[in-house]
Amino acid sequence: MSGSAERVAGSRDRKARRSRRLPADLQGKVVLITGANSGIGYFTAKALATAGCLVAALDIAIENLQVLAQSMPERVLALRCDVTGEEQVTAACESVAARWGRIDVLVNNACVSLYQPFEQRTLESFAHEIDVNYLGYVRMIRAVLPYMKRQGHGLIHNVSSGIGITGFGGASGYAATKGAIEGFTRSLALELEKYGIVCNLVHPPLVNTVSTKPLGLPQELMAKAEDVGWKIAKRMLCTRPVVTPDFRTAAFLIVARMFPAATGRLLTRMTAQASSRRESGPARAP
Repeated sequence: MSGSAERVAGSRDRKARRSRRLPADLQGKVVLITGANSGIGYFTAKALATAGCLVAALDIAIENLQVLAQSMPERVLALRCDVTGEEQVTAACESVAARWGRIDVLVNNACVSLYQPFEQRTLESFAHEIDVNYLGYVRMIRAVLPYMKRQGHGLIHNVSSGIGITGFGGASGYAATKGAIEGFTRSLALELEKYGIVCNLVHPPLVNTVSTKPLGLPQELMAKAEDVGWKIAKRMLCTRPVVTPDFRTAAFLIVARMFPAATGRLLTRMTAQASSRRESGPARAP
């Protein structure tokens, strides 16, 4: 490697390390994250634990979280929990409080999505998305609220999606649940502020995860889950009404709120084009 190439590589490494340097005041915070076995949730949990947070990581499958907990047993508590089950949610929160005495931050991240035309959907499929993506958030907040009120402080991050603002053809159920989260979060924030509890929205960019993969979005629009997880971890204590991991996502939200129909139509068209290219396969040489 030439000297100039080494300098460029070294500069990139330093930039990457700086981008993953997390605030010192995260040390010792108790953070509960749902949907944490993969994707954004997993990498956010990993970043927080690395920074010294005490992380309770919940999901219906926890094989990745168990490995993470083994590597940092004092900082990570992996719990199997289905957010559609109220008893499981209550038990999980009790376990966290029993181990660390409090819950400082809740990150509602668990979700499911189904990409299918409306006329092909069943009522049961809509009900399942609502049960996980909306009522799952409600159950988690109901469970952590007594602890946060007793503490006199708390921070609740509800992970949303730009699709909940713009709509998206073929994802009516997912978009509906994320739209519901928008109104729910803003309303709840007004109710809880008197207790010293902040409730806000977290808007990640489009990321290739288990929940977004069925949407069929073009890969060039997707960010890496690991990068986004670290960026969200860096903003974990942010109390603004809407938290975004970077300027690009913030700019997208501004456009989406100003021109929701046009943005939704563009995303839907781009997805249809990407799907058509995948189905036709690579072009053959003449």
